This record gives sequence, C-alpha cells and structure tokens, in this order.
Amino acid sequence: MLLSDTIFQIFLVFQFCLGVIGNSSLLMLYIYTFIFRPHFKKLIDSVFMHLTIVNMSTIMLSMIKDIMFSFRVPNFLDDVGCKAVLFSFRISRGLSICTTSVVSTSQVITISPSNSKLASWLKPRLSTWTFSSLLFSWLINLLIYGLMLDFVIAKTNITLVGRGYSHGYCQNKNFGNQNSGWFFGLIIIHDLIYVAVMMWASLYMVIFLIRHRKTAQHLHSPNLSSQPSPERKATHSILSLVSCFVLTYWLNNSITLYGFYTKEKIPRLEAINTILTTSYPTICPFLLMKNNKVILQFISSFSVLRMTCFQSSLHG
Repeated sequence: MLLSDTIFQIFLVFQFCLGVIGNSSLLMLYIYTFIFRPHFKKLIDSVFMHLTIVNMSTIMLSMIKDIMFSFRVPNFLDDVGCKAVLFSFRISRGLSICTTSVVSTSQVITISPSNSKLASWLKPRLSTWTFSSLLFSWLINLLIYGLMLDFVIAKTNITLVGRGYSHGYCQNKNFGNQNSGWFFGLIIIHDLIYVAVMMWASLYMVIFLIRHRKTAQHLHSPNLSSQPSPERKATHSILSLVSCFVLTYWLNNSITLYGFYTKEKIPRLEAINTILTTSYPTICPFLLMKNNKVILQFISSFSVLRMTCFQSSLHG
C-alpha cells in the first residue's frame, strides 16, 4: 500500500470522528438546552438541531462506505445496500442544503425592520413558515431522490470507462448511457434554487450589517459601536455558515460534474470529492458552537472556577 493511501485513510477516519463528535456534542447541547435551560431556547435553535441531525447523517452515510472502500473491504454493499445508503445520503445532503437556506432566510426575516410590510407579516408567522419550509424540503427531497432507487446498483466492474456515476461500491444501472444525465441535471437545478436563496439572503445580511454599523457609529461612542449585539453575532455566525457551504458546494459540484462526464474515472479525485462533500457537515457544528450562550456561560463559569482555585492555592 502506498504512503499516500495510508495518509488518506487516516485523514478519512479523522474527519469522520471529528464530524460525528462535533455534531453529536452540539445535538446533546441543544437537547440539554431545551430540557434544562428553556429560557435560552430560540426558534432558530430547532432549525439548527435539524441541521445537526442531517449533517451527522450525511457524514456517516458518506464516509463509512468510503472508509471501507479505502481499506479495500470487498463487497461491502450489494444492490439493496447501494440503493439504501445512496438514497439516505442524498436525502441528508439535500436536507442540509435546504435547512441552511431556511436558516439564512429566517435570519433575514428576524433582522428586517418591522416597518417593512412583508417583514411585519412574516415575523408573527415565522415559526409556522419555518416548519412548513422544512416539511416541504423533506417532501421535495423524498420525491426527487425516490427516482434514483431504480437507477443505482452495486458495481459490476472495478474499472469502468464511460460517462455516468461510478464511485466506491456503486454505479448507475445504465452506465455509459448519456440519457441518464437528466436526473443529475434535476438535482443540480434543485440545489441551485436553494443556493440562490442563500446567496440573496447573505447579500441582504451583509448590507444590513454595513448599515447597522454606520448607524451605530453615528448614535453611540466608538467603544459602544464596536461591541457586537447578539443580533449581529447571530448574523455573522450564519454568514460564516453560508459562506462555508457555498465554497464547499461549488468545489464539490465541479468535481462531481467532471467525474460524471469524463470517461476515465480517477479514484483519487473521487476520494477528494468525498472529503469536500463532508467538509461542510464537519465544520458546521463548530461554527454554531462559537456563539452558543450555554457554551459561553460554561466557559465563563469554568474560567471563574479556575481563577478561584488558583487564588486559593496562592493563599494556601
């Protein structure tokens, strides 16, 4: 086995562990907040909880099969396994895109001025709109990816040459048939709609932050204007989330398109694409933890406790 293969295997296992630990820790934090700290609970936390679950599913469904394939485990997935794993993975990934879009749009509604007619109508209905959007996302993803169940089979030949999906243990049934690209095009259109909404929401939030900063500089002293409000912190956090998603999404889709339409499949390129596919779900929980009130309170309490213990040891 080549050294580069060993390094890649270690990286895959490390990213898998990091992603699962990060998302499961954040999920437990949200559950703890909902049960024991309900006064910290916000509507958007429910959406973040949903995002955390689908991100963890994306990591597990994508990386377990790729880790097994990198260790040359034979026949890990049969036809039924390929259908179940790829269907569940695509649903999770699609929901991750949709949920991130809902998060960014919800924040736009939250920070919009109340004198806006659309914002004044949407703000009281934000919880209903959010739930309906997530429900619609589930339905549309189930409908689209339900079509792929008939297309996917276990790989019949290790070295396939031709246009189509071929990765790890699975391939599309009509490999080499150019007509199968219509389904891939449908997925791209679905994703682009949600990405366009994200980018519009991000642009709105950037404009809001610029205007808010200018207003704060006029109304307050420089010291006060430099202190970010909770609203601005949340907006910054969501902007980081969307930026991370858009970057990894374009890189991932560029490689996926190249891999789909090129005749000769490059295993190392497919491996890199797996890392890109799971980069956003892996980074996401750490971006969300950065401004979480419960974590910040815990860190503050821990710092006070550590300082108290240090002072006690000095006096002792």
